[in-house]
Amino acid sequence: MSTDIHRLPRGVPTRSHAVLAIPLLIALVGAACSPGAGGGGGSSNTTITVAAVGNPQMEDLQKLVPEFEKDHANIKVKIVILPENQLRQQVTQDVATHSGRYDLSMIGTYEVPLWAKNGWIENLGTYVQKTSSYQPDDLIPGVAKALSYNGSLYAVPFYGESSFLMYRKDMLQQAGVTLSQSPTWDEVANAARKVNNPSKGVAGICLRGLPGWGEQLAPLDTVVNTFGGRWFDEQWNAQLTSPKFKAAVNFYVNLIKTAGEPGAANAGFGECLNAYNGGKVAMWYDATVGASNFTGDAAANSGYALAPMKEKPYSGWLWAWSLGMPTTSTKKDAAWAFASWATSQDYIKLVGSKLGWNHVPPGTRTSTYQIPDYQKVAGSFAQLTLDSITHADVDHPTVDPVPYTGIQYVDIVEFQELGTQVSQFIAAAIAGTSTVDSALQQAQQLADAVGKKHK
Repeated sequence: MSTDIHRLPRGVPTRSHAVLAIPLLIALVGAACSPGAGGGGGSSNTTITVAAVGNPQMEDLQKLVPEFEKDHANIKVKIVILPENQLRQQVTQDVATHSGRYDLSMIGTYEVPLWAKNGWIENLGTYVQKTSSYQPDDLIPGVAKALSYNGSLYAVPFYGESSFLMYRKDMLQQAGVTLSQSPTWDEVANAARKVNNPSKGVAGICLRGLPGWGEQLAPLDTVVNTFGGRWFDEQWNAQLTSPKFKAAVNFYVNLIKTAGEPGAANAGFGECLNAYNGGKVAMWYDATVGASNFTGDAAANSGYALAPMKEKPYSGWLWAWSLGMPTTSTKKDAAWAFASWATSQDYIKLVGSKLGWNHVPPGTRTSTYQIPDYQKVAGSFAQLTLDSITHADVDHPTVDPVPYTGIQYVDIVEFQELGTQVSQFIAAAIAGTSTVDSALQQAQQLADAVGKKHK
């Protein structure tokens, strides 16, 4: 097979010194160099390199690449699959230093506006306009908006997500527990403690503890938001030791300690998915895309509810793993041919027909939710996924006003470093080697330094 996969184990934490170097690279590089020439699609021997995040959807993409190559005889695709933290590190280094290692990179709603502003990724508007079959109006509006800068798409969504609560109906029923469609966090915590049964190897809930601004902080930040906390006030004063921020983190850490999965400080999306599929946890609060990856009893016996809330309703996040094209690519036409294929209506139908409709990448196109075969397998969570994405408001993520956008992140360049460092402090509290108060005092100092840069 002409597709190359370089896979590392999921959930491997990025070494802190490597992650911390990324914002320094960004600061040193400044604005990007001018875009390279397009082309490459007509070459007799064009190989494009794609950086992708390690999850089941990417494995499905790898299986189907030969279908693309069959129709594009002059293009070969090399996919480099990495764990989430390592992917973020490598693609940021690539675009910030203009190394040109990748022709396409899997990036998200955090990177797109920042990198577009810096000129690191191509404006895909003209490519979309030239591809009549692409149908950009079919993209879910909130996702398309989050991947745009100054009104133009700078990345195309491979799958989109919000966050919601997933739970095993059979396990909760055995414990005499019921959940509402819009549960509070107190309701979820009480349910988790009732169903928690370590003697049988079952945890009440799985919550990410693995350090990383896109790992642990993704669910934790939604808890902070709905508890009334925020990273910065309107004057960019850090708020990590404020009562509501502290209450949210204490709640999250205590819930993990009293009813969470073992080894939580090393558990990310992949570890929680495996635990849930294996019947080791009764509930899981995480990305809506998780439901698309359930197997066996987990697929047959799962129920779903909106992201748990406290003060702020609709606390779910918004994210879309998407294909962006670095301006340094010299094979832009070939790269677009693959990106447009992998994010098209036809690709969604191909996945359904070849791999099963439960494998379809969710959250990108409205038409996906009108396919009868998809509705049959995703009916229990499809509408809730759409509702969660629709209600996610990146411009108003918190109870009190803030000077930033983003729900599970703060959309500033420094957050990649700041968030990762803060998550390491909190992971220590989860592991029991530190306290929440100590973690947040250290985090406050770092956030205060960042806030001063924006005043």
